[in-house]
Amino acid sequence: MFHVQCQSLEINFKQRIEKRMAKNLVIVESPAKAKTIQKFLGSNYSVIASGGHVRDLPVSKLGIDVENGTFEPQYITIRGKGDVLAQLRKEVKKSNKIYLATDPDREGEAISWHLKHVLKLDDKKCYRITFNEITQNAVKRSISGARDIDMNLVDSQQCRRVLDRIVGYKISPLLWAKIKRGLSAGRVQSVVLRLISDREEEISEFKADEYWTVTVKLKSASFAKPIEAKLSSKNGKKINITNQKEADSILKELESLDFAAGDVKTGERINKQPLPFTTSTLQQEASKVLAFSTIKTMRVAQQLYEGVKVRGHGTVGLITYLRTDSVRISDEASASAAKFIKESYGEEYVGAPSKTVGKDSKKIQDAHEAIRPTYIDITPASVKDDLTRDQFRLYQLIWKRFTASMMAPAKFETASITVNAGSYEFKASASKILFEGYLSVYNDSEDENKPVKQLNLPKKGEILEKQEIIPEQHFTQPPAHYTEASMVKMMEELGIGRPSTYAPTISTLLSRHYITKEKKNLYMTDLGEAVNSILKKSFPTIVATDFTASLETLLDGVEEGTVNWKSIISNFYPDFNEAVEKANKEIENVKIQDEVSDVVCELCGRNMVIKYGPHGKFLACPGFPECRNTKTFLEKTGIKCPQCGGELVIRKTKKGRRYFGCENYPECEYMSWQKPTDTEKAENVSSMEKEAESVNS
Repeated sequence: MFHVQCQSLEINFKQRIEKRMAKNLVIVESPAKAKTIQKFLGSNYSVIASGGHVRDLPVSKLGIDVENGTFEPQYITIRGKGDVLAQLRKEVKKSNKIYLATDPDREGEAISWHLKHVLKLDDKKCYRITFNEITQNAVKRSISGARDIDMNLVDSQQCRRVLDRIVGYKISPLLWAKIKRGLSAGRVQSVVLRLISDREEEISEFKADEYWTVTVKLKSASFAKPIEAKLSSKNGKKINITNQKEADSILKELESLDFAAGDVKTGERINKQPLPFTTSTLQQEASKVLAFSTIKTMRVAQQLYEGVKVRGHGTVGLITYLRTDSVRISDEASASAAKFIKESYGEEYVGAPSKTVGKDSKKIQDAHEAIRPTYIDITPASVKDDLTRDQFRLYQLIWKRFTASMMAPAKFETASITVNAGSYEFKASASKILFEGYLSVYNDSEDENKPVKQLNLPKKGEILEKQEIIPEQHFTQPPAHYTEASMVKMMEELGIGRPSTYAPTISTLLSRHYITKEKKNLYMTDLGEAVNSILKKSFPTIVATDFTASLETLLDGVEEGTVNWKSIISNFYPDFNEAVEKANKEIENVKIQDEVSDVVCELCGRNMVIKYGPHGKFLACPGFPECRNTKTFLEKTGIKCPQCGGELVIRKTKKGRRYFGCENYPECEYMSWQKPTDTEKAENVSSMEKEAESVNS
């Protein structure tokens, strides 16, 4: 009897221990995020990464029921996910609660939904949690506020995925038949391709107009440095100089005239603090300031969001969620910023966040905060040694922009000066900084009139000493070629895509060789022009910006629960399918000529041609299939090797990193991560971590 009682007590004790030690499973997308969150939740939680999507549409077929008109997606488990799912199923069996903590957007919601389906999770033990920042408070708050999966978000993602699949899998075979195999089309990419093509057409058709400006340098006893005043009017009317003859005539008159100070007006100008970053503005600023490509900006930002190891803090998510079109800041973050600014700069530097949105507020989803540092007191300088060079530079940019957005405006004293010479009137302006405000942290000004330390202004009527009159010829300029940054800005303004799609869209067009990038500018290739021509002719609706923008509005309606996602597909598909069938019958084949290189095939003597493969350009013999010779394509730089005088070419390591090597390798083994800027001998870069800024983009 005593033995039985002991056994019973032992069983009860084990049950209580097991209940106390019961695991809660948290499923995230990336291992880095898993490591960061595990630190916050402790031993009662197991945090595992799914590695993103676990189910998707099949690659080998359309995977959507268009024949029966149900448009039901046919999902399958993604190849290679077996081990991850086996581990997840094992953990699910041991867990009382499962928290799906994928990214806080449509895509993340869909990944959670797929996980729930594949793992066959019970509604009673499955919860969805989201957080905008990976901090201990945010993660714990999300668990206490766990919810069900939002099927409106899931359906919005499904609708986008199905639309993109239909467009891609219906148009791509058409491109194979009419141009060449291996091509593909996308719903959003096709619109962006058209925008780039239209811009190039504008540039090629642009006719420049000549115009002249006249600037006079004047000196006064009142100021040490001469001021520069520009000719603005004659007899009170704005003057336009269209040729040299007119300019010479004016110069002749001015030579004999005295220059006297007219009205001098002073005032005060307020420069508002900048808004914190959205996905779009971060990509634009990182391109301008750091020369980062859009895809690189997002990759590095993802690392900062998921967490990096920082001495004294452990693994920390340094920034908030990186896919957002909102400039909203939480009250908690605002209070923390105000405290930091007051302690670090002084109370007069504390300001209220700017309320100017800067774009159509109807297009803003506002699901997340702006991109900001999770902890403002973790300054860039304090973590510099813990971050890679790229991580540090991007974190510093984000930190400075957010801190500046929470500071007081900058104040300037301004002066506008009128200078009279006979019937001619010149204008000059100057400014002096009165209070730095946010400029003490971040300066995004492109103002040509840089502030001076002291405004020394002439008195009205004072005769000014004429030092030099400078006539300059100008020509009106065509619209600028798109860069990645300006393309992102245009996509945002037109409502094409969403923050998560900006970088992948441009990256896809580059990888497909529909466009190319030279010195930041985007240019159409012959292949891109051929594809765009077919799309414009046969699918004008698909490549129309207003259609794509209205579709994004409909997807927002699905997210809000006001639009049924399958009704969007059923309204779109019949006309689209009819256009595909018509194009197959009517479009003529297009022949794209390969670019001929100056490299001679050593097997048959023909000049080899440049072709594109999965890993970029390569050289192939045009005599295929009789001659199957191929070679690695080496991009020439026009710079002489500092060791042997040969030409430097761009090569790649086995892992894909680019470096500069001599064309005479292996006879000459010169290499450098950093691009030499002239023909003088350059030092080899010994550190494998140092990469040329010209390569970064």
